[in-house]
Amino acid sequence: MYIPKAFHEEDRATLHALMQQYSFATLITQHDDRPFASHLPLILHADDGPYGTLVGHMARANPQWRDFATGQEVLAIFQGPHAYVSPSWYEVHPSVPTWNYTAVHAYGVPQVITDQATLQALLRTLVETYEAPSARPWAFELPPEYLQGMLQGIVGFTMPITRLEGKYKLSQNRPEQDRPRVIAALETQGDALSAGVAALMRQRSAAERVSS
Repeated sequence: MYIPKAFHEEDRATLHALMQQYSFATLITQHDDRPFASHLPLILHADDGPYGTLVGHMARANPQWRDFATGQEVLAIFQGPHAYVSPSWYEVHPSVPTWNYTAVHAYGVPQVITDQATLQALLRTLVETYEAPSARPWAFELPPEYLQGMLQGIVGFTMPITRLEGKYKLSQNRPEQDRPRVIAALETQGDALSAGVAALMRQRSAAERVSS
């Protein structure tokens, strides 16, 4: 990923936080010499390995899992908040439109989970993670025959992360007086993504004031 110095984020805790909050990722492999992507929820085990370990599953009918056997590095992309930024929001001119965004790229070599008990534990973790916000979480309780059929239809995998890249493009390259104007404008847009970018920009500004 192209990352200018101003936008480079390497703090592991910051990157992990984005990966956990925006865990519906894009997994990319080379399949028959062409890029191939699947969109999957991936759970991060932050303390498993130097950069953490990702776990997930896909349909057995999805041919992508067969690419794991090549031993080639795979890319998982986590997309955080992003929003259009209008030059009309700036004080300093001339200026042009841009896009503020956050993204994390995680690389590693996935390994297929062959043990059924481990695969079932993975599914339970996924269910408990995404059911947790519900007032009445669905319990992972299924008839054994039905569960076995479901397990046969999927492939679970674990992916120890070998390297992480983070890009937080949040107007760090703009003059200082422009940033509060961008934040204020984003907060009036009325959508969750713009609000998310504004919140991250406020956090960065507050951190800069504390460290200065």
